Amino acid sequence: MEGADRKAKGASDLGVRAASAVVMVLVAGTALWLGGTVWSVFVLAIAAGVMWEWSRLTLGLSDKVAPRVIWILVGIVYITVAARMLEYVRGLEPDGLVGTLAIVATVIAVDVGAYFAGRTIGGPKIAPKISPSKTWAGLAGGMLGATALLAVYFQRFGATPIAALTAGPIIAAVAQAGDFFESWMKRRAGVKDSSGLIPGHGGLFDRVDGLLAVLFLAGILHALGMM
Repeated sequence: MEGADRKAKGASDLGVRAASAVVMVLVAGTALWLGGTVWSVFVLAIAAGVMWEWSRLTLGLSDKVAPRVIWILVGIVYITVAARMLEYVRGLEPDGLVGTLAIVATVIAVDVGAYFAGRTIGGPKIAPKISPSKTWAGLAGGMLGATALLAVYFQRFGATPIAALTAGPIIAAVAQAGDFFESWMKRRAGVKDSSGLIPGHGGLFDRVDGLLAVLFLAGILHALGMM
């Protein structure tokens, strides 16, 4: 009976996760397609949700007021720069839509490549105390996934393969660093998920941790005139 209950619960969880994923894709995809004010409002809503989750995590990082305030300020800068960069890229003409899709898809390619390489090859962990499932093989798989996707994207601009070979590993490393950073925050705060806002998927921060890091770096480089 217990085995049957676990199977039923697993099937139920899978259904919830699938339904939530469909809703997320539909909402995000519609906002991205429409662009303009709709996209800005969508990005603002996601940023506000992530900031709320970040604020909750800071409560577990320290029991003193000053460190908590510093963490809040860090979160405001980190999330605002990333969100502004996401708005900026979508507003570029005529490639804003495709460019935004490329950024998001590249981070997804990192996750997919890391997952399959990590599960297939296994091997030494990168930082088991922070994220027990992350392996060096997974990082290499993530780099390969990002490079492959960028090679296809850059081809439309006539760029050489060197561009993808350079950008792919960097984006993969930054996305994984963002993932580790959020994992560290959650472990330090003593929680499994950043929140329960997304049924079956945890919180918004859980879903965009790698993307945030990539967008933040891109925002800083853009502000410095380096891209």
